Amino acid sequence: MKMLPPSAFLPISVSGIQASSIMFSQSLPVNEALSGIFGSVSLTAWICLLIPQLITNYKAKSAEGLSMGFLAIWLFGDVTNLSGALVTGLAPTATALAGYFCISDLILITQCVYYNVRNARSARRRRSSTIAPSEDEPLLRRNSTNPPSSHIQHSHHEEPSLHGIKRVATGDDELTSGNSWISNSLAIFAIYIVGAAGWFVSYRFGAWDKPDDAAAPDSSSPAAISGMVLGYASAICYLCARIPQIIKNYRQKSCEGLALLFFLFSLTGNMMYGLSVFSYSQDSEYLVKATPWLVGSLGTMIEDGIIFYQFSIYSQVYPPREIGSENGPNRAQETV
Repeated sequence: MKMLPPSAFLPISVSGIQASSIMFSQSLPVNEALSGIFGSVSLTAWICLLIPQLITNYKAKSAEGLSMGFLAIWLFGDVTNLSGALVTGLAPTATALAGYFCISDLILITQCVYYNVRNARSARRRRSSTIAPSEDEPLLRRNSTNPPSSHIQHSHHEEPSLHGIKRVATGDDELTSGNSWISNSLAIFAIYIVGAAGWFVSYRFGAWDKPDDAAAPDSSSPAAISGMVLGYASAICYLCARIPQIIKNYRQKSCEGLALLFFLFSLTGNMMYGLSVFSYSQDSEYLVKATPWLVGSLGTMIEDGIIFYQFSIYSQVYPPREIGSENGPNRAQETV
């Protein structure tokens, strides 16, 4: 989940009070302060969410590890989220973030489509270049049974270096690499620091100050009902989005091409979001209104846990696929 429910957004002051007077004239309750910090960390994680996967795809020049069904459902959930923000009239910053999520999804999908199409065309050209006329089949058959030694040496010489590149660019050995765990841990730590600092700066400038005439939104209004329906729709989309990716990983017995940090950011965002909601209020009516977002957040965390488990078992039991594997972009390196 990437957005707080409408009831969780504190109204932002639009009065002409100077920031310096807000700093000292009002104190924020502890529960609201904690909710704000957790929510800010969550938003920071969501803003940076897709960057690791974009970098991984760029380094590998491939996006075959990602399920397009996963990305399509994810995008539909973000579009539904944006629709809910527009219908319920959330703060401009919330609506802008919802739009940012949709744009970032489209960037990732465009990158994946580009690499998939490019690699598919390259594979077809390489396969067509290996097809010989029918009258030469006996010669080809003899060559296939006794391949030239130079070709064997060339294949064995190229494979380790290319294999090393793929191990750096993909996530297959991230669980066994100490350097990867250190870099991932530092990235998560940076998310916490930036998120907390962002909340502190916004609070110091009065972003969390409530106007005196602030009123709770009418839960029976058409906009509130529409927002609740769209919230449930987005929760269902986020819950279902990872299922195609989990199935794809299971069928391939590999998480090759997936950025582990992408899912770590997702777990951080969902966990901090849940803490933000619960710390803000434990009122039953409030929690009922936040149910679709909480269900989507908790369910997504469970599914991320399944993907972490797949990272673990497939990196230990199944070694990274060789260059030129059946599903890889370099399949044409197989001898004929």
